[in-house]
Amino acid sequence: MNIDKFLKFFVPRDHSFFPLFVEDAKNLVKAAELLNLLLSSDNPQEQEKIHKEIKEVERIGDTITDNAYLQLNKTFITPFDREDIHALTAHIDDVVDSINGVSRRIILYKPKKLLPVYKEMAEMIHDAAREIEICINCLKDAVSNKDKIMKACEKVKEIEHKADEHYYLAIADLFEKEKNPAELLKNNKILEIFERCVDEEEDVTDIIKAILIKMA
Repeated sequence: MNIDKFLKFFVPRDHSFFPLFVEDAKNLVKAAELLNLLLSSDNPQEQEKIHKEIKEVERIGDTITDNAYLQLNKTFITPFDREDIHALTAHIDDVVDSINGVSRRIILYKPKKLLPVYKEMAEMIHDAAREIEICINCLKDAVSNKDKIMKACEKVKEIEHKADEHYYLAIADLFEKEKNPAELLKNNKILEIFERCVDEEEDVTDIIKAILIKMA
């Protein structure tokens, strides 16, 4: 047993990280909500406005991540392993970055139409974000909330599998029906990052499950 793990039995753990985790999860849900709002509009000016809001949410996420790293540097006894705190905040940040990437591609590429599957996948991203928020809110008392956390993690896994199916079917349909090479390329790239978002959300829950295993 290393000295850090040994001392954790005798020294109170620093719980100042949990407000940062909660804030990070709320920020993720906000980004997902804005993405759904963007896809509900067919007005380019409104889409541009919402994209700017998503960019601001992404900036806030970067600040939260930086604050978590600063807290790590000045905290001796952490609530769980340092590498897991780093990984948890980094993976949440990745999802918000990818949500921003989706909106940026839509604004820059200007596809002639927004495919219906975009809205479907955006709703999955939002659903998974809400499950991640449940997990994060339960982490302060992870042992007591283990079943609730695992249930939310399993829901994210199910959403990721569903998103994969939507992605591959959409790609197949796109290559079969889209005759304009430019539109095919635009939509292919947009679909790729939609799929990446949900993959990254499952990565977040993988870290959470690893934390639970270590705390058992």
